[in-house]
Amino acid sequence: MPSLKDVKLQISGVGKTKQITRAMGMVASAKLRGAQNRIERFRPYAEKFNEMLDSLSGRTEEAAHPLLQAHGQPKTAVILLLTSDRGLCGGFNINLISAALSLAKSREEAGLSVRFICVGKKGRDAIRKTPYEIMESYGDVMGSFDFTLAARLGGKVSQLYAGCDADEVYLVYSEFASMTRQVPSTMAILPVTAAASEKKQDGASAECLYEPEAGALMAEFLPRYVNVQIYRGLLDNAASEHAARMASMDNATRNCDELINTLTLLYNKTRQATITNELIDIVGGANAQQSQ
Repeated sequence: MPSLKDVKLQISGVGKTKQITRAMGMVASAKLRGAQNRIERFRPYAEKFNEMLDSLSGRTEEAAHPLLQAHGQPKTAVILLLTSDRGLCGGFNINLISAALSLAKSREEAGLSVRFICVGKKGRDAIRKTPYEIMESYGDVMGSFDFTLAARLGGKVSQLYAGCDADEVYLVYSEFASMTRQVPSTMAILPVTAAASEKKQDGASAECLYEPEAGALMAEFLPRYVNVQIYRGLLDNAASEHAARMASMDNATRNCDELINTLTLLYNKTRQATITNELIDIVGGANAQQSQ
């Protein structure tokens, strides 16, 4: 049985850990509110942008822009992997990395070579342990990114695709569904594929006029579309990270409470056993003196 001092030190250590996990949970909760507001404000814009692009795609030919053209014999796939820079967020990073590696394996089985662009230290460190090539990596950016990062990443992958250095480009990120649910998702962002260009509807349908002509607008909007999709993935990923960390720290705090209760019970039992042994020694000594 451990000594009283040892048990007391364990209780003190767990109590300090509980203070840390509670503070980290509160910080994650505050950051989550800001990240959630950002993604909720940006989603309507991204959806309207997609609707407009779908409408324009029905008025242009595939050859109107290089980002619309599917390469005939694809050889290279580029995976843009979004993870966090820090840990202590449960299975958040593990799920994203597993989804990215599963996608890479499927593209390899299709005969393509796979290369990665990693945003976040955790994804970069994991991919470095695999045989896949990391073209670029970005660390210490998930805590304070803006649209500039999305434009930089979008410009990079668009340049790779237009120059035939990449035949397929995928985005792997965590979609923020709710406070308790974050879904690892995969999105094919290049080549740009529109939804059904013209959906048949009963009755009259709205006719939109575009100025300048649709081809010129597509040349302007397609690179922006790639940037918008990447930025939406970054926002979703940031909100999911904070939600996962908050849940993980809440679980850790509850585990600390349970461990403190267990150690307190052990401390009381140890103290009772110590007192009992001392009483036995006193009674035994008294009986020995009486017998003399």
